[in-house]
Parts: sequence; C-alpha cells; structure tokens
Amino acid sequence: MADLKNNTEDELIEISKQNNICYLGVNKKPYKKTTLIKNIREYLSKKDSEPVASPASQASQASQASQASSASSASQASQASQASLRMIDLFAGTGAFSLAFQSTNAVSIVYANDMCQSSKTIYDENFSHKLTLKNLNDVNIEDLPGHDILTGGFPCQPFSIAGKQEGFADERSNVFWKILAIISYHKPRCVILENVKNILSHDNGDTFKVIVSNLEKEGYHICYKVLNTADITGIPQHRERIYIVCLKDKNVFNKFNKFNLDFPKVDKKRTTCFLEQEDTIPSKYYYTDKSSTWNLVKSSVVKKDTIYQYRRVYVRENKSNECPTLTANMGSGGHNVPIILTDSGVRKLTPRECFNFQGFPLSYKLPNLCDSNLYKLAGNAVSVPVVNLIANRIIPLLLLED
Repeated sequence: MADLKNNTEDELIEISKQNNICYLGVNKKPYKKTTLIKNIREYLSKKDSEPVASPASQASQASQASQASSASSASQASQASQASLRMIDLFAGTGAFSLAFQSTNAVSIVYANDMCQSSKTIYDENFSHKLTLKNLNDVNIEDLPGHDILTGGFPCQPFSIAGKQEGFADERSNVFWKILAIISYHKPRCVILENVKNILSHDNGDTFKVIVSNLEKEGYHICYKVLNTADITGIPQHRERIYIVCLKDKNVFNKFNKFNLDFPKVDKKRTTCFLEQEDTIPSKYYYTDKSSTWNLVKSSVVKKDTIYQYRRVYVRENKSNECPTLTANMGSGGHNVPIILTDSGVRKLTPRECFNFQGFPLSYKLPNLCDSNLYKLAGNAVSVPVVNLIANRIIPLLLLED
C-alpha cells in the first residue's frame, strides 16, 4: 500500500477526487493531511480486500449477464445489485424505515440510531444488526459508516399541533442541523426525512423554507408531499405525514419526478381486519365500572365496527371508518388511546393492534416492555407500507444509475 506521507495535500486531494473519496469536511474545507491519508488508506484497504474473479468466473458472470438482459429491468436490478446500497436509519425507533428498505433486497442497513432504550430493545429484537443507543448530537460524524441512503423521522414535537410548536427554538429540533452536517460530510445519494404535516405551516412557512433551502445548498433536488396512510395503503388509519425526498443526482431526480410522491388511492380495509381475536384480549384492556372514565366511555361508545378516541374530557367518534391518528402519548393516563365496543365490552386497542394499524407484519416481535412504552413506540412509528411505496419507487432508479 502506498505510503502517501510524501504526497502534498494537493496531490492527496487529487487522489481523493479520482477515487471518489470524501476530502471535504463539514465546513467544505479540505481535511488536514493526516485525515486525507487516513481516508485514502481506508479506501485502498477495502479495495485490496475485494476478491478478484478468476477467468472462469468472469466468463461465467458475462454469460449470466447476457442471459439476464432478456429479463425485466426490475429483475435485472434485483439480481445484479442485491443489497448493494448502504443505508443509515436515524431516530430509527421501531425500525420502520429499516424494515421497508431492507425488504427491497437491495439495501443493507449499516447503522441505526436512537436515544430511547425502548427503541433499542424493540429494534434489536427484530433486526440482526444492533441499534446504537446514543443522542445523535453526541455521535462523531466521521465515525459513521459510508452510506448511499439516509433516512430519518426527526422529532416532530417542536412542530406538532399537539405540542408547543416552538420549532427551532426547541432543542429537540437542533438535530436537523446535525443531520445536515452528516449529509454535508458523507454526501449520500438519497435522503428521506419524515415529519408532521404542520411543519409546512409552522412560523408562517419559514421553518420549512429553512429546511429546504439548506438541503438544496448541499446539492440536493427536493420533492415533498403530505401522505395519508389511509388513502394510499389500504390501512384504515388517518395519518398525515410529510415525506421529503432529496436526490443528489439530477438524472435520478428527473426520472423520479415523473411520478414523484403521487400514489393512487386504494380502498380501505375494514378496521376489524386489524384487531386481535377477542377471546385472546387480557382483561386489563377493558373498561369497567371501576374505571374513572367509565360513565363517559359507557355513554359515548355505543357502535360496533367504529373506533372512538378518549380525549381527556370527551370521547370522539371516528365517522370515517378509520382508526384516528396514533400518537406517542397513548397510554399516558388513557389519553388518545383508540377505543372500541365488542361483544365482550368496551376496551382500548392493544399495543399489537396499534402496530397492525401502522402496517407492521405479524412477524414483527413486540418485546416484554410495559404497555406505555409500546404505545409510545407505535405512536412514534412511521407507517411501514407508506415507506414501502417510496422505497420501491426510488431503489430501482438508484440501482440503474450504479
């Protein structure tokens, strides 16, 4: 391996450019010579460790490639580039982004992060790789692995109608600047961010303008839209969230923008399809005359096949045959937890049913956590089928540009 110590900084920068190695820091200034040498050595080390195919193997691969040319483009991309894209999942929570992108068989998750212990518990239960439990602001950017895709449902409380709407004045929103620093350093090809739709109108729209303008300064082409889970997935949960797709390559963006984030509406399934068998529901989920809210609940929850929601001082009926938006504060004193009437009585949705309404498969494991934590995890989660739609539209375009 080259020594590189005698190379000038200009020569090292040129070597970095030729090999597509990051040579600029967060402030877009070239790294010091020692860091440049480290980056180049790491790249050369990885390159040297790649196996060299034998002539027979090369001939075999050429033959296979020729045969594959007659297959569909989607099939070619899947076979030739399986798990070829690397992704990091920030504020991973339940791992909805990881689950959706991993299901394409073209993406490997190289890093996942969250600062909540319950998130690590549930994530580690469902993925072979482990989640890093740490405040993102304390993460060393240079220690993050290289990646093609960055996803993140960054904290929504600073912008949510249900919160104080303090926006960038809320310290939780400061993580956006950390995301921006990560993007500036690692330059992923695709960035997908998710938040509450209220971020569009927060501070008369200025908050969103700051977000978009800073992403554009990093060289990204932006597409965004508010998507409702109930409209495009068949899952009857009213959940409006904004998805911001950022693509580095103009050609990829142009191809993506032909369809952008417009997805056809589909018929909703019945809410009863997402409920557990009634004879398996523990008694703790049922309201009784010993419940402090019994009189209010009993008089308000009168229809079957309808989902209600307890709102501190009243009970609201959902008249759209949907589950109301699942929130992080479900389970905290019963506030916001959806309620149903069954043959066995009036009860809350179970945590598993909440995960069902977020589109998690039945194979997704719920660890031994208290209900309040499980409700919070479900309420904070991204709807898996929505991310599936986005991933299945973006991944083939990224693979074709490889």
